[in-house]
Amino acid sequence: MDSPEQSLIHPWKDEIFQIFKTGGVSQVAYVPDAGHAQVINQVWAEKDMHAIPVTTEEEGVASVCGAWLGGQRAVLLMQSSGVGNCVNMFSIINNCRFPFLTLVTMRGEWAEFNQWQTPMGRATEDAFKIMGINVLRADQPEKVGEVVSAGFDAAFEGGDAVAILLSQSLIGRKKWGVK
Repeated sequence: MDSPEQSLIHPWKDEIFQIFKTGGVSQVAYVPDAGHAQVINQVWAEKDMHAIPVTTEEEGVASVCGAWLGGQRAVLLMQSSGVGNCVNMFSIINNCRFPFLTLVTMRGEWAEFNQWQTPMGRATEDAFKIMGINVLRADQPEKVGEVVSAGFDAAFEGGDAVAILLSQSLIGRKKWGVK
């Protein structure tokens, strides 16, 4: 359940959306996640972007690679708990040299109440690195735009594969059963 602080509008989330919009992103694949909800809602409202809900994160990897093959820029939004689902699919990015950008809301770190989230939270950065994906991390609200912009340019201008980890402390504390 989301905490009251998570229901607030975060300016750094607006920065993420603006980077996507001005950078020509036309597709945003995502597995529903409260940490990405504000950006997802903005994508749904933008007539020049297509929000693509996927049932699994690895489906999102395929979706953004397919968008690139079709001449479009796409981004994958997911939570750290889904990164483990994608490891095999990440090989496509490396073998085919697709530019790739994913933003990952972290779980299993700061103030985590659900210990099922902790193992993948600890392994997320290493999983990306093992698969040849560069990792950037944003821990402070005032740095998110700069980090996302750098990752965006590395992916779409430099042809790199980049994962941006958004710290759990940015998203806010989640509490079990609190409404």
